[in-house]
Amino acid sequence: MSLVRATVRRDLLLAARNPGEWANPLMFFLMVAALFPMAVDPNPEFLSKISGGVIWVAALLATLLSLDSLYRADVEDGSLEQWLASGESLYAMSLGKALVHWCISGLPLTLMSPLLGVMLHLPEDAYFALFISLAVGTPVLSLLGAVGAALTASLRSGGLLLTLLILPLYVPVLIFAASAVYHAGIGMAYNGQVAMLGAMLALALALTPFAAGAALKLNLSR
Repeated sequence: MSLVRATVRRDLLLAARNPGEWANPLMFFLMVAALFPMAVDPNPEFLSKISGGVIWVAALLATLLSLDSLYRADVEDGSLEQWLASGESLYAMSLGKALVHWCISGLPLTLMSPLLGVMLHLPEDAYFALFISLAVGTPVLSLLGAVGAALTASLRSGGLLLTLLILPLYVPVLIFAASAVYHAGIGMAYNGQVAMLGAMLALALALTPFAAGAALKLNLSR
């Protein structure tokens, strides 16, 4: 855990020095949600039915936008090679990287979701479902994305390949999260969907750092 804390502290400091890394996905998230009603029917009744799905799709795309640079700087300056040569745990580094990615992308999106819900006329009963689905689901996106970023870390233009690798894994998260918000909006129970998201989070926490560490070791040993 000391290695995880050290990685988190270092990467948060780097993110504070480079605000564009976390500001760009956040602005993208806001623009997609703000411009969507202009491109379709701005009728509040129509928007209330699809607002949860729109917010979740925007959050997913914003997460993808920030994944390509997750390990890029560490590969370019040789930090990853030094970490591997030192014999320290790649599991701890991968878990720390995913946690930092969620702190600078998923957490701000989660905190801003009520505001976007107001903009898109989200039903009042669905606000808590939207918040809890983002709070549980966005860490899964970051953990899965860390594996894809590790697989493409040594590629100069790996953004498209990263999207093709990770997007199919994101689809179940999107389905259950959007379903939870929709069912909450029409007054139905959504505990099952949230429980599935929680199960995905537990599984991702247990497995994805190992997978990301193995992918990094494979990339650096070439």
